[in-house]
Amino acid sequence: MHPVDLPGTVRDALLAPLVDHHCHGVRRDDLTRAQFELLIHEGGSAAPPGTTHFDTPFGLAIRRWCAPLLDLEPHAPPAVYLARRAELGAAEVNSRLLAAAGVVAFLVDTGSEDADLLSAAEIGRYGGAAADELVRIEQIEHDVAETAELAVDYLDNLGEELTARAARAVGLKTVMAGLCGLDFDPARPSRGSVIAAANRRLADPKQPLTDPVLLRHLLWNAIEVARERCLPVQFHTGLGGVPGLGVGAAARFGGGAGADLHRTDPARLSTFIAGLQPAGVPVILLHCHPFHRQAAYLAGRYPHVYVDVGLALPHTAAASARVMEELLELAPFHKLLFSSGCRGAAESCLLGALYYRQALGAALAARVGAGEWSAADAAKIAHMIGSGNARRIYRL
Repeated sequence: MHPVDLPGTVRDALLAPLVDHHCHGVRRDDLTRAQFELLIHEGGSAAPPGTTHFDTPFGLAIRRWCAPLLDLEPHAPPAVYLARRAELGAAEVNSRLLAAAGVVAFLVDTGSEDADLLSAAEIGRYGGAAADELVRIEQIEHDVAETAELAVDYLDNLGEELTARAARAVGLKTVMAGLCGLDFDPARPSRGSVIAAANRRLADPKQPLTDPVLLRHLLWNAIEVARERCLPVQFHTGLGGVPGLGVGAAARFGGGAGADLHRTDPARLSTFIAGLQPAGVPVILLHCHPFHRQAAYLAGRYPHVYVDVGLALPHTAAASARVMEELLELAPFHKLLFSSGCRGAAESCLLGALYYRQALGAALAARVGAGEWSAADAAKIAHMIGSGNARRIYRL
């Protein structure tokens, strides 16, 4: 499961409990095959007729690594795996897989109002870990838009609700990459333009928020709250920033059509990030792949920028070591974080942790073996990325 040629201290550091600084709820109900396949595919759409999403790196990884935790042989056929999953029931499956990830604290995006997803507290209970809330700012805006009658009420209520929700959170999060792209005007919009946009918004508040003016207004309000409360702000980027067509995407983006992949490149945030530096608000770039090298550059360039590759590791599976190597090329080690990006299926939590450890373990083994790093340095870096950096940034 992990490199056998690691010094004991490095191996212990790699296997130490993790802080999963960004995940979502997982389904509490028993799933049909069609439902399960939607959850294990990043596009969120059904496989073409005659094919299956089990024929992907992620699907094969489920059969290899999750099957034994359900008392099956590795590589159990999909039908056998799903039958055993149904036999055990969702509660038992969630408990086994979440606990096996070796996570000591989950930071959970609670933006979805789907009652079929476990809450942050339930994720922690099933995983035998602490759990805290990440507040998705677009969900707050949606709640405010549905209750405000006038544009001035919308503006006032938005600020008040952001402040109230942030009081019980460890971080704020935006999915605007998937709603309007990251190539937005970094300047704060004028009050007049915001009022005009708010009037349009209140005419049809149930629609996903895609207006760049209101998204910028929401973001700058969130930045103010984050600065006051010393909270970081997470940005979905890369493959995590593009909404698919199915269940997982609806949970993340409210069903919006979303931006194309190239518009979710975190490098497009450079001007915004530079302007934000005096405020000292930590900016955390999530997922990033295939733009993880750009994200690593930004983390090295700016003192308030941090990065992870989240979903990229379990979805590239056996090739995840290559992604990790590229991330480590430029990013300072005190700027790197672990997240599983887990959502929908508990398998994504287990595989996120497993491939993170495999990928980082391979990088550590290569550097220690070549004499480039000492065992003490490698162990320190493993501790920082696995939990230490998140504890510092989120003040856990």
